[in-house]
Amino acid sequence: MSQKIKSTTVIAVQHNDMIAIGADGQATMGNTVAKSHVKKIRKLQDGKIITGFAGSTADAFTLLERFEEKLSSFGGNMKRSAIELAKDWRMDRYLRRLEAMIILANKEGILILSGTGDVLEPDHGIAAIGSGSMYAQSAALALKKNATNLTAEEMVRESLTIAADICIYTNHNFVIESIQ
Repeated sequence: MSQKIKSTTVIAVQHNDMIAIGADGQATMGNTVAKSHVKKIRKLQDGKIITGFAGSTADAFTLLERFEEKLSSFGGNMKRSAIELAKDWRMDRYLRRLEAMIILANKEGILILSGTGDVLEPDHGIAAIGSGSMYAQSAALALKKNATNLTAEEMVRESLTIAADICIYTNHNFVIESIQ
């Protein structure tokens, strides 16, 4: 992950036939909080796909628009659309300069999409991006391993809480969405 992509935490957890994605609501400009209630989670295709983004908001919206176009072109196939977007992102002169990362999820699974051409299916059904990603991912791994009575949504909330307690670029204003 590029050092430039920071200032948020987004995490997705797949657990017991549910996938949840959550993000904090903080937007920063340098070391200043610009806004504390930003919505970094979006539902696509009538809620069949949930996305979360980290990095430049305008860049992420540009990528999400392109992703929706790919979904239309490939009959809603999330994985194929993500691969095609990653190809474009890496090859196109304009897209190559965009600084964002995206987590995509549908009932089949989770993908991480980056500008380096990566389309990753994360291990253990957990994906995290942003400055607080390693804190949230570590917490989610521990929760999934040891607190199996929790739902995916509860694991996301607790993981984000831990990240927000540690990462100065992450706040406690969470948006969490899930797919059964």
